[in-house]
Amino acid sequence: MPGMIRVAPGLLIDERHIEERFLRAAGPGGQNVNKVATAVQLRFKVDESDLPEPIRRRLARLAGRRLTREGVLVIDAQRHRTQARNRQDALERLVDLLRRASIAPKLRRKTHPTAASRERRLETKKRHAGLKRLRAAHPPED
Repeated sequence: MPGMIRVAPGLLIDERHIEERFLRAAGPGGQNVNKVATAVQLRFKVDESDLPEPIRRRLARLAGRRLTREGVLVIDAQRHRTQARNRQDALERLVDLLRRASIAPKLRRKTHPTAASRERRLETKKRHAGLKRLRAAHPPED
């Protein structure tokens, strides 16, 4: 499918929901840094995408401050000296974030302590109480 980016099995995002802006980057690059817009600001319109609601919620939690009130995920990439490498880096970071959001957390199943573990816990408590009793200034008479 043209224009689709594969994130995970069964999860595709449309490239039309991604917008790129090129800015001048700080950092390495010498004189080139003042002339060429190598930094990339990738903007992914989460609200317009066809992501399932549970993935959107997890993405919002993972994105934190990178998600605007308008529902746009903003990723800034300026680690590299070239625009192409920064574009690739920004896209990889978006895909990684979406991949992490696509994994549903395992539900915790309530368990009960075993009889043996309860017994061990109580035995440890008794032993500790006995040690404290021995440290007392006047040990109580039993």
